[in-house]
Amino acid sequence: MKNFLQKPNEKIFGLRNLDRDTLIFRVLPRFLLEILRKYFRLEIEGVENIPRRGAVVIAPNHSGYTGFDAFLLGHIVQEEAKRVPRVLTHHFWFLTETTGIPAQKMGFTEATYENGLNALKKGNAIVLFPEGEQGNFKPTTERYQLQEFKRGFVRMALEAQCPIVPVVILGAEETHINLKKLKFTKFLKGSVIPLPLNIIPLPAKWRIRFLEPIYLPYKSSAVEDSELMHEIAQDIQEKMQEAIEAEIIKRGNPFL
Repeated sequence: MKNFLQKPNEKIFGLRNLDRDTLIFRVLPRFLLEILRKYFRLEIEGVENIPRRGAVVIAPNHSGYTGFDAFLLGHIVQEEAKRVPRVLTHHFWFLTETTGIPAQKMGFTEATYENGLNALKKGNAIVLFPEGEQGNFKPTTERYQLQEFKRGFVRMALEAQCPIVPVVILGAEETHINLKKLKFTKFLKGSVIPLPLNIIPLPAKWRIRFLEPIYLPYKSSAVEDSELMHEIAQDIQEKMQEAIEAEIIKRGNPFL
């Protein structure tokens, strides 16, 4: 007679058949991200705006200093849109093998123009934060105030002749509180780091909204027009700022 209280054989889940790298860099991160998704009561809207094939630049706002927004967004794109995005991230991840190898295995790519363009020319989706570290490490007193967009994401989209999908993310600003943005003057000149208040994430409610894709009506040669690149980046920034402010009004208290 079968004992229904018996502990299931581990082979049912296939864990014994998985190698160490798969467990550490695929199974475990996916498990943790699903926990975070529930912890943050994540709401998602507009996934249908991500093209199901071909090159695309996914351009979100950046905040929360830990990079949770990059992890969760990459996970959502993979799970909901069935795309495996190349997430362009801060070069600090790649300063040593200890952090660089895990970052690469989880789909992170150092945020350089060449890396982004190469991925697009191969027909991949890339996630690129136009604000860069200035958005990620800004103090919480400036929450949801978009920092000036860099123009690289526009140039990449034009060179690859692919659409841009803007994304607004709410919740990261309240999840991790940043007191101040510290700037290096001597070592690593030009870099900034955060001064965090909390390490354990606060249970703010998250919302990710994918806006309609933007198809730029210009040839790739337009990348040489710096004034046009600035104008396009500014227009997209204003569009995203308006969307963020509308979402904040609808959301109300982020912890309820």
